[in-house]
Amino acid sequence: MRLSIWVILCLTVGLSGCAGNAKSTKTQGGMESEPAIQMVEFEDGLDSEGEEKETEFFDPFDESDQAQGKDYDPLEPVNSAVFEFNYRLDKYVVKPAAKVYNFFIPPDVQQSFSNVFQNIRFVPRLFNNLFQAKFQGAGIELSRFLINSTLGVGGLFDPAKIMFDLDTPQEDMGQTLGSYGVGPGPFLMIPFLGPFTLRDGIGFIGDSFLDPFNWLVLPFIEIADAPRLVQHDPTVTFSRLGMVAGETVNLRALTLEKFQGVEEGTLDLYGAVRNAYLQQRRKAIQE
Repeated sequence: MRLSIWVILCLTVGLSGCAGNAKSTKTQGGMESEPAIQMVEFEDGLDSEGEEKETEFFDPFDESDQAQGKDYDPLEPVNSAVFEFNYRLDKYVVKPAAKVYNFFIPPDVQQSFSNVFQNIRFVPRLFNNLFQAKFQGAGIELSRFLINSTLGVGGLFDPAKIMFDLDTPQEDMGQTLGSYGVGPGPFLMIPFLGPFTLRDGIGFIGDSFLDPFNWLVLPFIEIADAPRLVQHDPTVTFSRLGMVAGETVNLRALTLEKFQGVEEGTLDLYGAVRNAYLQQRRKAIQE
C-alpha cells in the first residue's frame, strides 16, 4: 500500500503537537496525503491504564465507555513494536532520501507534486461527502477537481482555493462509517502505513476500491473486460511502486523542517501518536 500514509499520519499527526506543548508528550496532525498541518490542544491524562480487564470475547465495535475509553489499545505491545519499525524506516530510509530530494527539488515544485496526487484522488472524497449527505462539500470537491484539472494544469496548482476560495474538509470512508454510528474499534499500527483504528482500516480499504485510479489507470484489481490504461502487469507493479516512493519522499521533504529535533523532545512518541490520531479522528467525524 502507500508509505505516504505513514509519513503523513505518523509524522504530521504524531510530531507537530508536542512542539507547541513542552509539558505534554501528546501530538497532533492531519489525515490525508497532503502536508496540511493542524495544531490541537490535548487533554491531560489520556492513557489506557485501567482498561486492562477484558472478557474472553470482545466486540471490536463496542462503543461502551469501559470498552473504548479515550485510547482503546488492547494490542499495545504489538502496535508499539510495529510503530518502532515504522519509525526506524522513516529515520534511516525515508528521511535521508527526503533530504537529498529536498536539496535538488524546490519547495514550490514539491507542493505542486503533492497537489497532483491530491487532485487525482478526489473521487473517494466526493463519494464520502455524498454518503454523509454533505452535498455542499461534494459540490466543492467536484468544482475543485474541474478547476484544478484545467486552470491548475492537471492539478499542479490550486486556483480553486487561491482564486475562488473553494476548500472543504477531507472526507473518507472511516469518517462515513463513524457518522453512521460505527465505533472505532481497537487502535492498530500497520507496517508501512501507520496508525489506524479497525473502523478506519476498513474505511481505507473501501476508499481504495472507490478510487477509479486503482482499477482503470494502474489497477491492483483484475476486473474482466474492464478498460485499463496500462495492460502490462509488471509495468503496473513497478509504476505503482515508483508512485508510492515518489509521493512518500515528496511529502516527507515538505515536512523536514517542521519536525527537526521534535522526536527528541517527546518521551513517549508512540503514546503521543496514538492519542493524537484518535483525538483527531473523533474531531473529524464530529465536524
